Amino acid sequence: MNYFSLLVGLGNPGPEYDKTRHNAGFWFVDEVARRYGVSFAWQERFGGWVAKFHHRGEVCHLLKPGLYMNRSGGPVASYSQFYKIPPPKMLVAHDELDFAPGVVRFKKNGGHGGHNGLRSIIERLGDRSFSRLRIGIGRPSRGDISAYVLGKPSPDEAREIQCGIQRALECLPVLLEDGIEKAMNSLHQS
Repeated sequence: MNYFSLLVGLGNPGPEYDKTRHNAGFWFVDEVARRYGVSFAWQERFGGWVAKFHHRGEVCHLLKPGLYMNRSGGPVASYSQFYKIPPPKMLVAHDELDFAPGVVRFKKNGGHGGHNGLRSIIERLGDRSFSRLRIGIGRPSRGDISAYVLGKPSPDEAREIQCGIQRALECLPVLLEDGIEKAMNSLHQS
């Protein structure tokens, strides 16, 4: 039995946001879809892009909410309720200001830490027991945080972020089969 049934990537919809730091969660689930040879399709009823793949004979769902970050909770709640996926069976991938580009960490439940996407999901689910994949994007030394997260990383930063995502992908089978603690050990030792 897989420990996780739903992998959610957070980001903002629209081509103008594709390569921005805030879309690191989208980048992760896009890589999962590529690895399993599946494609996302828009599902109006959920307000997001969805894909499904099989791991060890079980279905795993991928979701990219189609609303802006601060409204991500709507599609996540709608999708998880329809498929009866409880929060402990969900992993949410998101950008993380507190980690340098390239640093990725799994986390078992917790608060929103000021992240608007996580805040929206917690509010809509009424639950914070979902796990997270925190994808480091770094923090600006000065200036506006929202301009930074909505900006594009430098080529070097983008490479670092992608390397971190690849390390997290290597731990995906462990995450699905053995759970968050073993995946944390595996990723954090890599």
